[in-house]
Amino acid sequence: MKVAIIGTTAWGTALGIMLARKGLDVALWARGEEEAETLDRDRENAARLPGIPFPDGLTVTCRAGDALKGASLVIFAVPSQEMRRNVRLVREHIDGNAPILSVAKGLEKDSTKRMTQVIAEELGPSADKRICAISGPNFSKEIAQGLPAATVIAARDGAVVGSVQQIMDSPTFKVEISDDLAGVELAGALKNVVALGAGMLDALGYGDNAKAAFVTHGFAEITRLAVAAGADPATFSGLAGVGDLVATCSSPLSRNRTFGRELASGRPVEEIRYTMTSVVEGIATTAAAFRLAADLGVEVPITAQLYRVLYEGLDLGEAMERLVGARRV
Repeated sequence: MKVAIIGTTAWGTALGIMLARKGLDVALWARGEEEAETLDRDRENAARLPGIPFPDGLTVTCRAGDALKGASLVIFAVPSQEMRRNVRLVREHIDGNAPILSVAKGLEKDSTKRMTQVIAEELGPSADKRICAISGPNFSKEIAQGLPAATVIAARDGAVVGSVQQIMDSPTFKVEISDDLAGVELAGALKNVVALGAGMLDALGYGDNAKAAFVTHGFAEITRLAVAAGADPATFSGLAGVGDLVATCSSPLSRNRTFGRELASGRPVEEIRYTMTSVVEGIATTAAAFRLAADLGVEVPITAQLYRVLYEGLDLGEAMERLVGARRV
């Protein structure tokens, strides 16, 4: 069995390493020839997962046709704002029967669409039932190290999601399944908005009590928005919701929490982006969530304040005081 992974992100690379350790043939697609040659020569992704070697079953290529030929599963592991462009680059090589799994946790900024909606638009109506999404407390570094984790994969078609579960499940990576595609995707994307604020509170020294209150209110807010967008509220009580939220708001491995900390420490947005090796999905998703809430008529005070900090220059300390409800002594 062969799995094709589109994108050399930390998450895509980690999944490739995990699946190759299971004995599957994994083809990792890189957009550029130089990157593909470097990864294949070094047998590790030194930029994103240094020190974790590629198993023998993992190959790297810049030729989409080679990567996708004979694939039983196609995984899109690219940043959300690059999803549409990458699907267009490889779609002619995708087998019409192969399930497709999006592992990107974000919303398209301009359209507010979920990633499975973006993929379906680019591949056509016939692909709709074959598209799945994943969400859960899954840091790529821990997955690549072989540490235990659990996740949720969702799709509209039970047979499709069952087949993807069989491929992805391993002794150290337990996969639950769901038919709430919208809920799983929105949980994975919207929690990044809350994590930005959690990181800001950490850096500003508001303490664990204030942070716990903030995360609780954030959880209620993103659940409310997701339900208005068609999600099942029960999804947010599981791995895809509260599980992912807890991990992302607390771990030093969280890019969104780290970005929030750095921003609150006084560093400019672009400077922080430049020094981080992976995309911070919460930045664009904050704008998309703010727009989606306006379209649906949902009040999202946390998202609104963070949007104004990121895009309108609102003073971060002032925003945090409004959200926490008190000035730090």
